[in-house]
Amino acid sequence: MPHVPDSTQPANDARRFWPVLLVFTALALFFLWEDHQAHLLGVLPYLVVLLCPLMHLFMHHGHGRNHDRH
Repeated sequence: MPHVPDSTQPANDARRFWPVLLVFTALALFFLWEDHQAHLLGVLPYLVVLLCPLMHLFMHHGHGRNHDRH
C-alpha cells in the first residue's frame, strides 16, 4: 500500500512555529533587559529632554493659524 502524504502537515508546522518564536523572543528580551537595564535606564532622562522639542513641534502645530476663529 503506497504512503499518501498528509496534506495538513504545513498547517501543523505553522501552528508550532509561532509559539516557539514567541517564547524565544520573550526570552531574548528578558536577557537583554537583565544585561542592559542600567544602560537603558541611564539614558531615560536624556530621552525625556529630547522629547520636549518633538512634542512642541508635533503637538503645537496649529498655533498661529485661523486667528478669526474663537
